[in-house]
Amino acid sequence: MKSKASQSQGLLLFKLSQTQVFALGTLKIRELVPYTPLSKIPQSHPTILGAATIRGHTIPIIDMAAAIGYRPITADELEKCYIIITDCQRMIIGFLVRGIDKIIECNWRDIEAPSANLGKNAYLTGVTRFQDQLVQLLDVELLLSKIFPDNPQTNRAILTDVQREKLKPMNILLVDDSKVARKQLSDALDMINIPYRVTADGKEALAIMEQAALDHHPIDILVSDIEMPGLDGYELAFEVRDNPLTANAYIILHTSLSSEISVSQAHQVGANEALTKFDAHELIDAMLRGADLAIKKH
Repeated sequence: MKSKASQSQGLLLFKLSQTQVFALGTLKIRELVPYTPLSKIPQSHPTILGAATIRGHTIPIIDMAAAIGYRPITADELEKCYIIITDCQRMIIGFLVRGIDKIIECNWRDIEAPSANLGKNAYLTGVTRFQDQLVQLLDVELLLSKIFPDNPQTNRAILTDVQREKLKPMNILLVDDSKVARKQLSDALDMINIPYRVTADGKEALAIMEQAALDHHPIDILVSDIEMPGLDGYELAFEVRDNPLTANAYIILHTSLSSEISVSQAHQVGANEALTKFDAHELIDAMLRGADLAIKKH
């Protein structure tokens, strides 16, 4: 059996205010650069401060504090600020923050889902503690969805009648801790009238799959995020593949990470495919490959 995926995750800690510590997973981060002068982007979102040219690339720079509802960064603060260059959801974006703290190693099992009481506009996917400080993991997908609304064409797949009939009998489970990602996944399948189940939690996904197998309706296709509190997508894939009850599922890891590292590790833990969010055409094509495999096995 393939080696078990590590639960360790690098987190970059940074400040958007004087008191609260925020974090991003280091797999999403390309580099950190001190503030650099920006050129204005006409008719851009109010939180986009402008564009920076970094290593020959022109990159939009977002005031992250303003974007999530904190006090915007002022001109006299800029010289002390840093830009976090991220590679996420097929976009290279810079986030301007008030200060960089440190990079720490964190176990996904120590990251908890945020309280449901925070409401739909809380830009968090998880919370943890480091040296008695509360650390909040930011939901970059939600943030980007507000600033760069989805292109409807990427959310709509077109199926032939034969393809639809092939997918319809499949038991499909979607798992993602991001509200935006869950809606994207659900919308993509709703538009083509394909039934599915959905959860926000890797542990719950595993329990659903085990129970479905015991009920003689095993999950045929699992679509899972990678970065999730509690049980990440790598370990979920490993656990699914390692359990005789669930081992036959076609596993698609679906991630905002635009990293070949994630693809390589996905295959190591037994996933069939790894896709970068979000393109409904690519996702449905992958599900059809899973359906073909399931039909052959039956």
